[in-house]
Amino acid sequence: MICVGPGTGCAVGLKLLPASAFPIGKSSRCTLLNSLVSIKLPSNVSLCTMDAVESAKNKAASMAVDLHIKDNFRIGIGSGSTVVYAVQRLAERVKSEGLKVVCVPTSFQARQLIIENNLPLTDLEITPQLDVCIDGADEADSSLCLIKGGGGCLLQEKVVASVSDQFVVIADYRKKSTHLGEQWSKGVPVEVVGMAYRPVASAIERLLGGKAVLRQAKAKAGPVVTDNGNLLLDWIFEGRHDWKAVNSTIKMIPGVVETGLFVNMARVAYFGMEDGSVSEVKMD
Repeated sequence: MICVGPGTGCAVGLKLLPASAFPIGKSSRCTLLNSLVSIKLPSNVSLCTMDAVESAKNKAASMAVDLHIKDNFRIGIGSGSTVVYAVQRLAERVKSEGLKVVCVPTSFQARQLIIENNLPLTDLEITPQLDVCIDGADEADSSLCLIKGGGGCLLQEKVVASVSDQFVVIADYRKKSTHLGEQWSKGVPVEVVGMAYRPVASAIERLLGGKAVLRQAKAKAGPVVTDNGNLLLDWIFEGRHDWKAVNSTIKMIPGVVETGLFVNMARVAYFGMEDGSVSEVKMD
């Protein structure tokens, strides 16, 4: 898919059109598209980069849905841009194969995706145990330790993943790293109750170093408020860490609700690569 023209299909306010709509060579097509669009993109981003990323997300998501979802499955639906493709593929399979599934969302966005794609919606009160959860990640290291919560949904994502027999990660090549911090520079999200954000930030900095910053909203004045009515700190760290120990340390601080560190939870991850392939990372 290619982003071009005004619309609502892309995060930058562009509309998705198939590459076949421009029947010329890839290099020429990229030049043409970049010249057509009036929106100013970052210097390191082109429409062709966006095309490759979206294609990578789609392939990773489709493979995960095809390999890990069966008839009568109870499915956790994660949040974020890659999950959009997973829900679309799931809806295709439900329609073409007659699969019977129920879906538990991890956020308001995920709930809307389920509804918009005419998939059966449930919750953890009705369906407290799930067969599989498919979700994205901000970064995943070689041992499938994850940073999640860049979109603010980490608490519900972790709850849903924790009650799933399989936790499957889907992402594009930009999220794959050897060590956390190589690709993701915005830190580890920490959800906190509002009254405690300042003492929690001070405690994190005292115990672990780095800087804990209150996340500010972009479309309104003031801080980001999660779906659960809490605030978010982003702990900007340096170097390598024992992430299990870090997670435990942060969670012991009074006022912390949950961290965006997902340690020993994911069993398999699919990364859509820039060359069109899908890389599988599996833990025993």
